[in-house]
Amino acid sequence: MDRIFTRDWDKPQGHLLSVYEEAGGYGALKKALSMTREAVMGEVKAGNLRGRGGAGFPAGVKWGFMAKDDGGPRYLCINADEGEPGTFKDRYIMERSPHLMLEGAAITSFAINAHACYIYIRGEFYSAARRVREAIDEAVKAGHLGKNIHGSGFDLDIHVHMGAGAYVCGEESALIESIEGKPGKPRSRPPFPAAVGLFNRPTIVNNVETIAAVPSIIERGGAWYAALGTPGNGGTKLYCVSGHVKKPGIFELPMGTPLREIIFTHAGGMRGAAPLKAVIPGGSSTPVLTPQEIDVKMDFDGLKAVGSMLGSAATVVFDDTACMVRSLARLAHFYAHESCGQCTPCREGTHWMAKIVDRIESGKGRAGDIDLLDDVASSIMGNTICPLGDAAAMPVSGFLKKFRVEFEEHVTTGRCRFPPQALAPVKTDRAWV
Repeated sequence: MDRIFTRDWDKPQGHLLSVYEEAGGYGALKKALSMTREAVMGEVKAGNLRGRGGAGFPAGVKWGFMAKDDGGPRYLCINADEGEPGTFKDRYIMERSPHLMLEGAAITSFAINAHACYIYIRGEFYSAARRVREAIDEAVKAGHLGKNIHGSGFDLDIHVHMGAGAYVCGEESALIESIEGKPGKPRSRPPFPAAVGLFNRPTIVNNVETIAAVPSIIERGGAWYAALGTPGNGGTKLYCVSGHVKKPGIFELPMGTPLREIIFTHAGGMRGAAPLKAVIPGGSSTPVLTPQEIDVKMDFDGLKAVGSMLGSAATVVFDDTACMVRSLARLAHFYAHESCGQCTPCREGTHWMAKIVDRIESGKGRAGDIDLLDDVASSIMGNTICPLGDAAAMPVSGFLKKFRVEFEEHVTTGRCRFPPQALAPVKTDRAWV
């Protein structure tokens, strides 16, 4: 299989420009600069590259929504906030292959005619931010970034902007607000960022993994990239696997690889004698699956067909010793903490859900609590400016739908049959395949 993202991860000093160039790095940028902007965008569309931050919207189509060029500033923003629990792929790209992201940023900026790019990095990712800044300096000195790149007449400055660890800033308009120095609260839309974005100018926001896929598409063609995945879901994907498996880590596999294969072949299967109980397939906000539902392709369309989402492809595996009520309580507290408070359903509802789940988990659940919890989640869905409200509600609805018996048992018996367990340390010599 062609390794796109993890190609240099095993190499000593694989993050350096010299190592990246030895493998043909920045060759795709030189090729793109010899093409028309429309041709570059066309290859990305042909590659069926869908946004890897969670929404799965076709990247090339999104670029095409950019407002007509009026000669004023246009911007590219790269979402490196990576706040979704269970997700840890973008940090590895920035730490181990920063030039792959930078080359993708340069090609994308050329395609949309943007001369400034902002990389919005989660505040906790200090090492990743340092690595990216060092890579930018290398690229500028080599002529891959800066003024008159490779004699093409195209200029590009890339800036690193550190966030403060707010989950909501993974939403593109909240990210833009944060870069502008304002509280990271989502904007009402329309207008969309492609028309009115950063500093009220046309802006494209894409995820790190999405941007890092662009050089391979330009180098080898959109048709080649599309053929790596499934229809409508091109390329390879970084699948993050954590939880009760023998080999947790990041696995680069063709888009659409079956979930069962990811868990039982690449991640080594369950870590102990307890059988599989549940899987969150795409990050904590995606609806949970049961063992009977894991024969599904891990792409945007496959998971949608079974009532879940690919999201960021952060797969969290639970064995039969896990208490689903306790697990949901942790998620509910996370979303209550991360709500920006702008929308009443989210501001009030997330804390209300966390309070109800806590009551059930502690053995003090009341008759009607489960239905009330489900009703609060349903009332939040679709009634907030940004998807954080939905992200908080979907785990609640999913857990209640698939594991309602456990919640009922907590209410009727006042206790949990799954005692808390400390996770045993996992020893592994590498975190990716």
